[in-house]
Amino acid sequence: MTDGARTATLPGPAPREVATHCPYCALQCGMTLREEHGQVTVLPREFPTNRGGLCQKGWTSAELLTHPDRLTTPLLRDPVSGELRPASWDAALDRIVTGLRDTQQRHGRDAVAVFGGGGLTNEKAYALGRFARVTLGTRNIDYNGRFCMSSAAAAGMRAFGVDRGLPFPLSDLGRADTLLLVGANPAETMPPLMRWLTEQRQRGGKLIVVDPRLTATARQADLHLQPLPGTDLAVANALLHIALTAGYVDESYVANRTTGFTAVRRTVAGWWPARAEALSGVPVADLEETARALGTAQRAIILTARGAEQHAKGVDTVTGFVNLALALGLPGRPGSGYGCLTGQGNGQGGREHGQKADQLPGYRKIDDPEARAHVARVWGVSADELPGPGVPAYQLLDSLGTASGPRALLVFGSNPVVSAPRAARIEGRLRDLDLLVVADFLLSETAALADVVLPTAQWAEEDGTMTNLEGRVLRRRALHRPPPGVRTDLQILTTLTTRLKGGAPSYRLAHRKGPLLTTIEHAADGADATDGEHGADPRAVFDELRRASAGGLADYAGISWERIDAADGVFWPCPDEDEADSPRLFADRFATPDGLARFHPVEHRPAAEEVCAEYPLYFTTGRVLAQYQSGNQTRRVGALRRAAPQAFVELHPDLADRLEVTEGEPVRVVSRRGEFHAPARLSAAIRPDTVFAPFHWGGAARANSVTNDAVDPISGMPEFKICAVRVEKAGTS
Repeated sequence: MTDGARTATLPGPAPREVATHCPYCALQCGMTLREEHGQVTVLPREFPTNRGGLCQKGWTSAELLTHPDRLTTPLLRDPVSGELRPASWDAALDRIVTGLRDTQQRHGRDAVAVFGGGGLTNEKAYALGRFARVTLGTRNIDYNGRFCMSSAAAAGMRAFGVDRGLPFPLSDLGRADTLLLVGANPAETMPPLMRWLTEQRQRGGKLIVVDPRLTATARQADLHLQPLPGTDLAVANALLHIALTAGYVDESYVANRTTGFTAVRRTVAGWWPARAEALSGVPVADLEETARALGTAQRAIILTARGAEQHAKGVDTVTGFVNLALALGLPGRPGSGYGCLTGQGNGQGGREHGQKADQLPGYRKIDDPEARAHVARVWGVSADELPGPGVPAYQLLDSLGTASGPRALLVFGSNPVVSAPRAARIEGRLRDLDLLVVADFLLSETAALADVVLPTAQWAEEDGTMTNLEGRVLRRRALHRPPPGVRTDLQILTTLTTRLKGGAPSYRLAHRKGPLLTTIEHAADGADATDGEHGADPRAVFDELRRASAGGLADYAGISWERIDAADGVFWPCPDEDEADSPRLFADRFATPDGLARFHPVEHRPAAEEVCAEYPLYFTTGRVLAQYQSGNQTRRVGALRRAAPQAFVELHPDLADRLEVTEGEPVRVVSRRGEFHAPARLSAAIRPDTVFAPFHWGGAARANSVTNDAVDPISGMPEFKICAVRVEKAGTS
């Protein structure tokens, strides 16, 4: 973590200061932006999640506001040269509307698809879902959050009846006597969270980390379990086996607050520690120490993250650790529980309000007649007009441009050319489309393939709400208006609705107190005015979201912008403005019909692809401190680029010796699906049978060129975290 302020020169309006939140991860650290004399400065702000701390990405976040790569005019692909050329908004919108109408007339409504992102505000995620299902009438919508937390979400739903990443505030981590992190590396992915882990250890707590690599987080742990990739479920079942035999199970809790434990008891009876050690490589002594630390703690917390989830058995793996938490009586106990560390900035809110293929706002299921009727009333349409469930993200992307798949795609806030598994295949699918439209503020690898690119506002240029990993709804506040020629995603969706349907969404602003800098007030800046501007007011959209979510699992009905402004955010569910919100869940009951949590027996199964003579090594991916997601933003920031200038392939020194590879030497990683190239980085932090690479880079260094596109049958999560590869010197054939 770093201290100090970062500035970006900006020809802005009068001096202004605004309290807002970092544009990156789901920690959503509080920060203050100050604009004075043409400069934007990032200042620390005391907020419950980060307590004034920011990581290097947060400190440098303002630099992108005036980056020379910033898009400020629409781009159209020239049919003759094939190049993207600047165009007017009218020309760009005409191309989109004509293409969408023609596609649906020739191939049907589902021939148009929408792909969103976990970084969009709640208002934009909600509006995108409404746009897809009402304006376009297509079932084909999903988002990149499917690649982030979908397995944990599915496991939480089937165990607890609700999905909220952390059902307790982050501050509980600092008071835990034992904290088990499974597949999580917050020291690099969300550094300010480490303050809570430091506090936990200073209080005498025990930190245990499960990870195939000795990460920066694992180095701070009291105990590091280093399993073979893909064997976390065996570890979970063995820990529960030990808890049963050692008498750590809270039998009263199990009897009174859960159901289904008998079947789980039978399943884990076969997972004696020695069997788990033979499969995972984790010593029996470490398994026993972990179970003892959890089972004897007054306050214990189990957290999972991408390392456990991004597998073709991710839902079952997370369920294994949920079973362990339930057996120990942790969920709902003060200071204890199970949770998941959401990754993307609005990974929580982004999946609650309609971007997911099978969901409607409020975390309602789209195939539930009562849910359809409620949302249809709010939207002013017949429930029969709403399409049915779509397909998960990878299945959707892999069907693009095929005879039975969508022929046109609109992308908001995502870069699947870099982030999708088997990325070369997905890049080819995108090239096969009749029409690809991308809305972004930088020309990403995906935008570079588009027929139309629309320049959008950045985080500091629009108002809205985000929901962080705790389920805390926050206010993102605009510091200034977007540059001339740039529009917000809400303005774009409203304009497209107007042109496609002859009318804008009927969002109604219920009330407004005090001055509000909304992007809509500046919609007419520049040469092109926005059609149907009343539909682009983020506060009005949020008020409709509240009505649409009312009565759902993720109930925002009692959350207003004023209430958020008066506090450090508001936790959902919050059905009434006059009642308290819900920082902690499950104290008395779970969100199931009978109030009981559900155990589910889960068995370890091998990875979708195992090593062999041709591909003898395990490959896994992850992140580094100075970069974020597909890198489209962070790779353009000078300080971050200097800190992490290029991709790398992490090899154990023993493996490097066998391959005759030296530090920094270019190597090629090859799987059955493709290959990528990067310099070797030798480190004893990785297992000798495993290779690691970060996924933030595109082009020849794109790690997702080799990852497996096998998916979890429940969540649709691809198996990013394990596949079989070989490593060669880059000069060999």
